[in-house]
Amino acid sequence: MPSVAAGGEAIKPLLEVNRLAVDFHVHGTRVPAIRDLSFRLMPGETLALVGESGSGKTVSSQAIMGILPKAAQISAGEILFTPEGGKTVDIAQLDPDSDEMFHIRGNRISLIFQEPMVSLSPMHSIGNQIREAMLLHRDVDRREATRATIEMLRLVGFPNPGEAINAYPFELSGGLRQRAMIAMALICHPSLLIADEPTTALDVTVQAQILQLIKSLQKELGMAVLLITHDLGVVANMADSVVVMYHGEVTERGSATALFRAPQHPYLKALFSAVPHFDMQAGERLRPIREISHDFEHFSRLRAPWTEEQKAAGPHLRIRGLSKRFTQRDGSWFGTRPQAANPAVENVDLDIACGECFGLVGESGCGKTTLSKMLMRAVTPDNGTITYNDHGRMVDLLGLNPEQLRAFRPKMQVVFQDPYSALNPRMTVLNILCEPLAIHGLGSQAEQQERAKELMALVGLDPRFLNRYPHSFSGGQRQRISIARALALEPELVIFDEPVSALDVSVQAQILNLLKDLQKELGLTYLFISHNLAVVDYVAERIGVMCRGELVEVGQREQIFRNPRHPYTRALLAAVPYPDLDRPLDFALLEEGRHNEPSRWEPPFRRHPDQPSEFMEIEPRHLVRITPQGDPLRSLTS
Repeated sequence: MPSVAAGGEAIKPLLEVNRLAVDFHVHGTRVPAIRDLSFRLMPGETLALVGESGSGKTVSSQAIMGILPKAAQISAGEILFTPEGGKTVDIAQLDPDSDEMFHIRGNRISLIFQEPMVSLSPMHSIGNQIREAMLLHRDVDRREATRATIEMLRLVGFPNPGEAINAYPFELSGGLRQRAMIAMALICHPSLLIADEPTTALDVTVQAQILQLIKSLQKELGMAVLLITHDLGVVANMADSVVVMYHGEVTERGSATALFRAPQHPYLKALFSAVPHFDMQAGERLRPIREISHDFEHFSRLRAPWTEEQKAAGPHLRIRGLSKRFTQRDGSWFGTRPQAANPAVENVDLDIACGECFGLVGESGCGKTTLSKMLMRAVTPDNGTITYNDHGRMVDLLGLNPEQLRAFRPKMQVVFQDPYSALNPRMTVLNILCEPLAIHGLGSQAEQQERAKELMALVGLDPRFLNRYPHSFSGGQRQRISIARALALEPELVIFDEPVSALDVSVQAQILNLLKDLQKELGLTYLFISHNLAVVDYVAERIGVMCRGELVEVGQREQIFRNPRHPYTRALLAAVPYPDLDRPLDFALLEEGRHNEPSRWEPPFRRHPDQPSEFMEIEPRHLVRITPQGDPLRSLTS
C-alpha cells in the first residue's frame, strides 16, 4: 500500500523493482541468476536483501547500478527509480554507458562494496578518490570539492579529516577504509545508498560503529538504504523491511517485525537456526541448511589416547612472558631518525590443556595473529617461553634447531582465515593434500593419494573432486579443504585463525559443527582465534580476551559470558549483533575510542602507558587484568 504525504497525496516509491530477471550467458548456455524479483523501497527506508552467497543479492545491486558483467543481461522486468522532484526512469531500459545512467550512478544512487581495500585505488590518496566523485557529478571547482571532501570525512568520523585527506588506503585500518568508502559514496548526497555486505570483513566493534554511522547519516541526509547481507543480526538492527532470496528467487518478504517475530518459509527458519547465539543450551547444535557427513573411522583408529600420566606432565601448550615488538620503518632518507618499537604482544601467560578448545578473542591489531605466528615459529618472539607437551615429554619450542623444528612441525598446524588465499590456485586438491605428506616423506605416492581420499571423506567432500582446482569450490568447501590439509599430518594441536569470519551463516554452521566433531572424535586441542564472541561461545570451553597485545580477561565460557568484568570484554559482547529485535546493539557502549582505550576505562582497569598491571582471580579460574591501586577487590566486587 503506497505511503501518504502530509498533504494527502501518495508518496511514490524511490525504487520499485518489478518481476526482474537476469541471465548469464556462459558458453552458449543461459543460466538464470535472478527470477521474478520484486520489491519496493520508499524514501528514507532501509530494506535488507538477505540470503546466502549465490542467492542473487549482489547481481540485483549490479542491475540497479547498471554495472552487470558483460556475460549478464536483464531479460525481463523493470527497475523504476523516482528521485525526489524528478521523473521516473526505468533503469532496466537504459544503456549502461549512456549519459543518463552516468548521471544516476554515483550521483543519485551510490554503492558501498564489501572489501574497501580492493575497491580503493592504492595509487591515489583517499582525498583524491572522494574528490573525484564530486568533480565528476557536480559543477564545482577543485577547491570547493576539497572543502566538501574534508567536511564529509569529518561527517563519517575521521579523527583528523584535514590530514586524512592525504592518506593512502594502505595507511588506514579496515574501519577507516570503510569510512572512506562511505564518504566517497555520500559526497554527492545520493537519494539511495546500496550497501553490499558493508561490514562482513570488519571486527564486530568496528562493524557496530559502521552500522551506527550509516544510520546516523541516513537520518541526516534523508536517504534510503538497500542493505545486502547474510547476517541476520545486522538486519535486526538496521532494516525496516526484508526480502529473503534463495537461488535467485524471493522466498519471503515483509516488514522486519513480521519476519523476525513469525518467519514462515522453511529457508528463513533454517537461516535463524544456523546462527550461533548466547542462549544455546548445553549440547545444542547449530542446524545448517545442508548437513555434511564425515568419516572419522580411519583417523580415530590411528590415534593413541593420552594417558593420565602424560596429561599430568603439564598443559598441552604453556606460554610464559611471551612478547613481541615491531619497529616502525624509518621515514628519513638516510635512516637517521629514531625508530619506535610498537608492542604487538606484551607479556602473555597462557595454558591450553590437552583436548581443550581455547578461544582467543579481540579486535584486529590486538595481537592474536602475531601470537599464533610465534607459536608456529613463523615469528621470533623478543622474550618468553613456549613449552609443548609431547605425550609427557615437555618440549621447548623456541629452543629447537631447524632440523628438530622440521620434525616437530606435524604436531601443530594452522588453518587461515581466507581459504582462497591459503590454497595454491595452480594446484589440484589432490596435490594440495599430498604436498605436506611429500614434504615430510610420509608414504609412497599411492599411499599419499589414498590418504588424500580419506581426508576428503573426513571433511565431508566427495573424493571424486580431488582433481579439481580451488576456484571450482565454494567458500565453505575451500575452508574444508584447508582443514583437511591441516589434518594431513595428524596434528594434535590446531590453530584456527578466524576460520569462519568470511562465510555465510549456514556454511559457518557447517564448519563449526565439523570442528566440534573433529575435536571430539580425534581428541584434538584447539586454539580458536576470532573477533566474534558468539562463535567462540559455541566452540570453546575456555576463553581469553586480548586487547593491545595483552590478555585482559581469561575464564571459563560461562564466566566470560554470564559475568564479564573487564570493560573491553563487555564492549565486545555488546558489539555482537543479535538476530532479535528485542536485543538491539548498545551503540553508546561502543562510542569511538572508549572501549579499547585503557586510559578511559573505569578503575581499577584504567591504565596509562607503561603503568604496571596484574591478573586478579575474582572467582576460581576467572582472571581479570587490573591496575594495582587503592583497593581493587572492593571495586571489582562492588
